[in-house]
Amino acid sequence: MVAPNRQKKAVVADERPPVTITPRDLHFDIGGGRTNNWLGGDVVGTAVFNAFSLTFPEAERLFMDAVREYRPQLTGRLLEDARAFISQEAVHSREHRLVNGLLDRHRYPVDAIEAGIRERMVRVRERGPMAMLSVTIALEHFTALIADLLLGDDRLLAGAPRDVARLWQWHAVEESEHRSVAFDVYAEATRDWTPRQRQKARNRIMRSVTALFVGVITRSAARLLAADGMSPSLARARILWFLFGWPGPFRRCWRHYADWFQADFHPSKHDNRPLLERWRAEFPPGAAHGHAA
Repeated sequence: MVAPNRQKKAVVADERPPVTITPRDLHFDIGGGRTNNWLGGDVVGTAVFNAFSLTFPEAERLFMDAVREYRPQLTGRLLEDARAFISQEAVHSREHRLVNGLLDRHRYPVDAIEAGIRERMVRVRERGPMAMLSVTIALEHFTALIADLLLGDDRLLAGAPRDVARLWQWHAVEESEHRSVAFDVYAEATRDWTPRQRQKARNRIMRSVTALFVGVITRSAARLLAADGMSPSLARARILWFLFGWPGPFRRCWRHYADWFQADFHPSKHDNRPLLERWRAEFPPGAAHGHAA
């Protein structure tokens, strides 16, 4: 038997005014992303970013459907934020489908990689709405952490074509804006759980999602590099160095990643507002339609 509604206080958000979530219907001139070394000549970094991009359309469709499933339970600001979240993710999915369409499907096993990702998303969906939402909040934690790195360190996209870099930066801005939404929907959906029940469930899903996410990115990027003639063992080693060595996005976000396992974790407690506000000026609400400035 679950505890009564008084346990809802288990998840505490930041008490400052919430960040405004602004859907921006942008388009980017991504033709410079056709090459296998668009990231400043770095074939490994290019493969890793392409692997990330290949996961986004199906994953973001899952995120939208997961939040949409619980929308009837939402009211007020959270309902508005859920709608904005879905709008942002829909455009992210659209733009990354275009990015993924630049990959040479005769040269690279793109169809096989995408099929594998779809199969994993189907398995999540088969487990029902709560499984979908749980996977969503875990993956949204990853995307928020990576977004902070992209916005805070220009070196990660150094050498990328301007509009390709701006696509990733815009995506990072919006991931930062809506970083708390799915988590707050989860808190609402589980408000009758005890804090211990909620924390155990969150921790369990994060451990599973972490292994899956790191594995998918590593294998997908390795397959792209292997198609260019790199040996599978060398490809895997160089990808793991990119992820955990230098530039090391997974290594560098480790401390904030680990915050997830604290009982009072909430995404808004990681305060990136000064950084976010600086970048929001690059993608203002007035640019909500048309091409990137």
